[in-house]
Amino acid sequence: MPKNPLASVGLLAAIVAAVAALSPMQALSATTAGTTSSLASLRAGILVDLNNIRVSHGLVPLKLNAALSAAASQHTSEMLADGYFAHNSYDGTAFWKRIQTFYPSAQYKYWSVGENLLWTGGPLDAQGALEMWMASPEHRANILTPNWRDIGIAVQYESNAPGAFDDYDVTVAATDFGTRN
Repeated sequence: MPKNPLASVGLLAAIVAAVAALSPMQALSATTAGTTSSLASLRAGILVDLNNIRVSHGLVPLKLNAALSAAASQHTSEMLADGYFAHNSYDGTAFWKRIQTFYPSAQYKYWSVGENLLWTGGPLDAQGALEMWMASPEHRANILTPNWRDIGIAVQYESNAPGAFDDYDVTVAATDFGTRN
């Protein structure tokens, strides 16, 4: 759901899912998950598939935004390092405040952000990520929010990830949505 710091701020439900039925030919497998090129390919695929879904629903495609991508990247790194999975930061900072440090609101009359997260210990491809998000009402609403114009995408892999990831080899994906004008 879109978040505006001037309105009441709630948390988006986080999707925690294992992707077990993806084709190994299309998926990011454990053997290739940590490579820079495979993660970049997954990020690019998420952008293409997400924008295809938006266009098929009569919405404008989103532009990749470096600031939102930096926010998503910082958060995925933090979650993997500190062994937690949540929209809020490890120190309890609300997700929209965290994103605001990268994607400022000060000079704009309207500013709003949202976030989708997922993690899996299995193979992951863009189509599988979008299928999981579209199956979740809260995440589907983010993808189909007409006001969004920008998106940041981060995908990171960690072998033996600590804490909530129970030492599994995991891939964490984040999409940070935004608009400001």
